[in-house]
Amino acid sequence: MKIATWNINGVRARIDVLVAWLKESQPDIVCLQEIKTVDEGFPRLEIEALGYHVETHGQKGFNGVAILSKIRPDEINRGLPGDDADDQSRFIEGVFSVNGGAIRVCSLYLPNGNPIGTEKFLYKLSWMDRLSAFAESRLALEEPLILAGDYNVIAEPHDCWDVKVWQNDALFQPQTRQAFRRLENLGFTDAVRATTDAAPLYTFWDYQAGCWQKNFGIRIDHLMLSPEATDRLVSTDIEKHVRAWEKPSDHVPVAARFNFAV
Repeated sequence: MKIATWNINGVRARIDVLVAWLKESQPDIVCLQEIKTVDEGFPRLEIEALGYHVETHGQKGFNGVAILSKIRPDEINRGLPGDDADDQSRFIEGVFSVNGGAIRVCSLYLPNGNPIGTEKFLYKLSWMDRLSAFAESRLALEEPLILAGDYNVIAEPHDCWDVKVWQNDALFQPQTRQAFRRLENLGFTDAVRATTDAAPLYTFWDYQAGCWQKNFGIRIDHLMLSPEATDRLVSTDIEKHVRAWEKPSDHVPVAARFNFAV
């Protein structure tokens, strides 16, 4: 089973790119972020025509997440628990039946948090605390769990092209990286780093200043795996070539293959 995450940066603006990638890559489950549309505006017909079920948690103009899947989900949960006043659409969880039980796949879009020293950065850290609490509660189920998405976290210095450029950015602050480390310390594994030590590896290149052409990138899109999911991990792939397509997202898909059987 192939499970992928991709910050699409506006699904309606990039529906042709998404459809082309789905046809080429053939993922079984896709976690999308920054769909930037309300649920009713999501271009589901084009995706359903390819055999995918579509579940969304949208928001007008920005944010928004979705799960596309070749198998019908048994359960869908929208919104990250822990703050009833949070009206930003950044989290959706799907439960799927596979041979031997169930798997849980979450599409998440962490807050950017910039500028530091503002409420936006505090919201980012609070959201990460809520994510850790959610993840810890789900671990008790002892099921394969994949937390896939745009984390807006540069976890290590080698995950960015130049540390000096990012040292004052919310993505690379010590508090941000410590919050990400707390998730790992619960028992979650970074799928990409479990399969390769190669560097540099990036998943995002800004549209400005020729960042793609110069390979001035960062790795902020992650699939974090529970122990039960890690045991079934086979391989990972950062599908970098998609960034060179016409009208691309500034992120690229990150995929992992597992030996789950439907």
